Amino acid sequence: MERKQITEEFIKGYDCSQVVLRHFADKLGISEDEANRVAAGFGGGMMLGSVCGAYTGALMALGLKYGHSDPDSLMRQKDIMLAKMEQLKEKFTEEFGTVECKELIGYDLSVPEELKSALDSGKLLDYCPGLVDKVIQMTEEILGKEA
Repeated sequence: MERKQITEEFIKGYDCSQVVLRHFADKLGISEDEANRVAAGFGGGMMLGSVCGAYTGALMALGLKYGHSDPDSLMRQKDIMLAKMEQLKEKFTEEFGTVECKELIGYDLSVPEELKSALDSGKLLDYCPGLVDKVIQMTEEILGKEA
């Protein structure tokens, strides 16, 4: 997905978490609608300025691929999932320095005045699409040819 297309998705009203997870939906056996609904509450660091929505969207994609649910292989699969999560965290923090939305964009989206300032400043359409693009690339590297 190109940065221009990501920006267009933001303009339509989709959040970073939705754009990331939806990118992988078909490869991971869910519909784009399911991806949008599952990831809907995670944009803007869950609108708390907490963990970046693009990062959480990537974690959801990893969970769909590597998540542990089979009682017969639970702990082995959990170890694989934790290793994939660690890879993402290392790549993300090396690139961006933090996983916290409010630190990444310089606004706390949980505060109405700061959300308005973030929107008015254009930061969400200038900075976030590039971050989403990079997170998609990171996640593709981790998923490799398996997804």
